[in-house]
Amino acid sequence: MSLSDRPRDGNADGDTAVSSVRRSLTWPADGVAVPAMLGAVLLAYFVVPFAVFLLQTRAVAVGTAFADPAIRDAITTSLLTAPISTTIAAVFGIPLAYVLSRVSFRGKRLVEAAVLLPLVVPPIVGGVMLLTVVGRFTPIGSAAATLGVPLTGSRAGVVLAQTFVAAPFLVVTARAGFDSVDPRLEEAARTLGYGRLRTVRLVSLPLARNAIAAGIVLTFVRAIGEFGATMMVAYTPRTMPTQIRVSFIAHGIDAIVPIALALLAIAVIVVVAVQLLVGTPRRY
Repeated sequence: MSLSDRPRDGNADGDTAVSSVRRSLTWPADGVAVPAMLGAVLLAYFVVPFAVFLLQTRAVAVGTAFADPAIRDAITTSLLTAPISTTIAAVFGIPLAYVLSRVSFRGKRLVEAAVLLPLVVPPIVGGVMLLTVVGRFTPIGSAAATLGVPLTGSRAGVVLAQTFVAAPFLVVTARAGFDSVDPRLEEAARTLGYGRLRTVRLVSLPLARNAIAAGIVLTFVRAIGEFGATMMVAYTPRTMPTQIRVSFIAHGIDAIVPIALALLAIAVIVVVAVQLLVGTPRRY
């Protein structure tokens, strides 16, 4: 056997092994019935409320409701602020995630705990904590108001609240993506003369892109759906979740159907768009 034949044999053996694994995981697979049934219960719990809600929308004049200026303003506010919050989270969160993944330093555990803190604190409590820093009568808040950029009761306040609550999702998810990148690939790039930043840009980020994209989606959806912290920091201008609460109290569940549909549609569009742009990682 010549040396040129060996790679082909190796590839053939590898393809055979991959095909065997795929066949072994084809439904129905041994030992999967019980996990599948348990998972189906949770899946049904997710899907049934969506289905019932969508069926109920037939009895509501959705088009007429969108003529309400309050609903249009709420949609506009959310569509303006959520992308800004997500961008801020990406600009600062992705570098932080890389540092946490690749660098060991004193106090790292405290930094990791600080990143997780907004996730475990109730959003309304997070809003109260933000008010102690950017409230109208705090040094930062009063200085910003003097400059004509109030940090409460404004779209800037909405962005601050959304970023505080949603950014940790991007940091945690992006870090998991960087953790999955083999450091030896980065070392190989460095031996080829790439600097640290160029290695991150050409090696680390592309390999972690699916996790980063997932983090961006989670951050955006969390930001656009944020209610508790936003209500505390900036009750006005109203976002979609805040308007949903106001409409529900004033007119009942039928009044919230149009804006809830808009919120759901935006989330679905974002998820689908990211899937089309980034794609799904290849699995064997």
